[in-house]
Amino acid sequence: MGVDVGIKDFAILSNGEKIENPRYLKQSILRMKVLQKRLSRKQKGSNNRNKAKNAVAKIHEKIHNQRSDFQHKLSFRLVCENQAIALETLNVEGMLKNHKLAQHIADASWSSFVTQLEYKAQKQGKIILQIGQFEPSTKICSECGYYNRDLTLSDRDWICPDCGIHHDRDINAAINIRKFALDRQNLIGI
Repeated sequence: MGVDVGIKDFAILSNGEKIENPRYLKQSILRMKVLQKRLSRKQKGSNNRNKAKNAVAKIHEKIHNQRSDFQHKLSFRLVCENQAIALETLNVEGMLKNHKLAQHIADASWSSFVTQLEYKAQKQGKIILQIGQFEPSTKICSECGYYNRDLTLSDRDWICPDCGIHHDRDINAAINIRKFALDRQNLIGI
């Protein structure tokens, strides 16, 4: 199974299934702002400040628990249903430097998801295959292999000029991630 992670959809599988991103931080951000504003107005060292600090900590913990629960359930399902899972190696630290997408990327928490997939796969004797982060998984047609150099980030779907197949950008990437991982596995001889 090829898995491509994203912001709009948390994970896109090579069978065409899209798993929606729950965006727990975005759901709770307004409440968090109110609680943090209340905290900032409290006098330092007071009991009311300690109460406000605990309220902020509780909402952070709730978001963390929701995200963790979602990722544990999804990673367990993927590991149970598949013998091998192919993923793209991501430079999450570098992606977080983009200030426009940093909050959404941090909310998705891809690194912890990959970690959970890896240890669950190892525990159940399954295989995790990773392709390089510079593989052009999005720009190559999964049917004929045409390399579309003109594809930009805003193009969510495209039609291959060679074979005429209509591609959803993310599903095409997931299929290509699976193909690249299998080709790499056959070359190494695992």
